[in-house]
Amino acid sequence: MTGFKVSDYRKRMDGALESLRKEFGGLRTGRANAGLLDGVVVKAYGSEMPINQVASVSVPEARMLTVSVWDKSMVGAVDKALRQSSLGLNPVMDGQNLRIPMPPLTEERRRDLAKVAGTYSENAKIAVRNVRREAMTTLKRLEKDGDMGEDEQKSHEKDVQSATDELVKQIDDALSHKTDEIMQV
Repeated sequence: MTGFKVSDYRKRMDGALESLRKEFGGLRTGRANAGLLDGVVVKAYGSEMPINQVASVSVPEARMLTVSVWDKSMVGAVDKALRQSSLGLNPVMDGQNLRIPMPPLTEERRRDLAKVAGTYSENAKIAVRNVRREAMTTLKRLEKDGDMGEDEQKSHEKDVQSATDELVKQIDDALSHKTDEIMQV
């Protein structure tokens, strides 16, 4: 009996899909989404911190985000970080809060975001295929070394391939859903 488990490789493939979903969460759509600011880094207290460690983000309206900064002295740094992010946001200071109106996306910007989503999707597929290749290489080596029979190797290869196909389909579905969300006016 060998130590090869398809489930170990499947977990790594699932990780690629989960990573893709997080990247998609950071892509701006027509609606406000608190997850949009997850990638914003603020220079605070001599180091760089994610925005969620210095403020709370809420969505009071469909096209508005509110950032409540916990430390009054940090409002300027949070404002600067939001303006310098690649999200194209223009926060309005309101005491210790920053209101961020979400302007509607132009058609050109929507197409650009759809291309970025496609790139993220392709990177996730590459990660899944790399895990598949590693699994197949391991199976061939185990069979060649005599640690696994040919029938068992072929069975595992089939399982790895079906897991790969399933994950690629899920990635394509996620891309289709995200593209529809981005292109929706």
